[in-house]
Amino acid sequence: MNEPLRPSTLGEILDRTAQLYRSRFLLFLGISVIPTGVIVVLACIIGLVVAWWNAAGAGSVSEEAGYVLVAVFAIGVTLVALPVLLAVTALAMAAMSHAVSRVHLGQTTTIRDAYKSVWRRGWRYIWLYVLEGLMIGAAPLAAWIVLIFLIAGGAVLARSAGTGGAASGALIGLLIFPVIIAVIAYVIWMLLRLSLAFPACVVEQIEAWPAIKRSSKLSHGTKGRIFVLYLLVAFLGWILSMAITLPLTIILSLFLSSGDTQHQQAASVVMVFIIYGASFAVQALVRPVYGIAQVLFYYDQRIRQEGFDIEWMMQQAGMVVATGEISAPVLEPPQDVEFPQARKATSPTSGESQ
Repeated sequence: MNEPLRPSTLGEILDRTAQLYRSRFLLFLGISVIPTGVIVVLACIIGLVVAWWNAAGAGSVSEEAGYVLVAVFAIGVTLVALPVLLAVTALAMAAMSHAVSRVHLGQTTTIRDAYKSVWRRGWRYIWLYVLEGLMIGAAPLAAWIVLIFLIAGGAVLARSAGTGGAASGALIGLLIFPVIIAVIAYVIWMLLRLSLAFPACVVEQIEAWPAIKRSSKLSHGTKGRIFVLYLLVAFLGWILSMAITLPLTIILSLFLSSGDTQHQQAASVVMVFIIYGASFAVQALVRPVYGIAQVLFYYDQRIRQEGFDIEWMMQQAGMVVATGEISAPVLEPPQDVEFPQARKATSPTSGESQ
């Protein structure tokens, strides 16, 4: 799998993504299954608690106590499940970047080695994931809050002015439409800008905020290609979801059409589990495609902007390149050659030779 490094087109990156995924299917799927499995376990626990509450718990306490218990349960789930999901997802993304980087450069790894490698810097990747969530979600949340106040203010002004409901609805529509368009554009743009943060953080072993700035730099000039990739993977996920759920839904609908109430209830429960199970399965299958392609885009941009292919060949030959970026820590230089530490320079041509 150790192919010569060179600039690649979008089609070549897609082909390379499929090649890597096919050749190391169990490795990448195993890394992706872990966060999906955690989600399934948490969902099953919540479902069992809800089922028990509907069957026996609700009738054993008063209505007021029931509301209190439900509120406590919801808060407990939020305080426990969300941090667990956040941590596991961040570690899985970092482990995926580590594994793809090694396989892409012709090295070997396992699921255990990938998670073990990122575990030592787990808080760094969790913090990076939190920063990405804040940068992507904070602005839309603020825009939504402002929109609510604008709608409320517009409704008050419309009533005070004595205008009809049609005018008030038109005013609200004029406020909502551009805000929604702006929020969608911002989310897409920010997703593309931060798409290379995890590969940069893992491969170069830098902190979370420098990784975000690094991603912003490396993604310059390639956001359109990454956007096309996201569209293709989203379409692939939709096709897989339909291929799994549609036949099963048709089969189960036959049970629902029968007059037996017990069969209808059982089929309804099974259908819910199948829909959610198919969603989790599709996520586990599709998530490696994102991870592999992001790492390939990361190396492609380093090759285009920094000449990483030349740096890699010189490292393989036992030579040293003084660059302004940190060399990939996953690279394994020859054991009998000692490399002095590269000094930071403003550009590859302006640094001092070692």
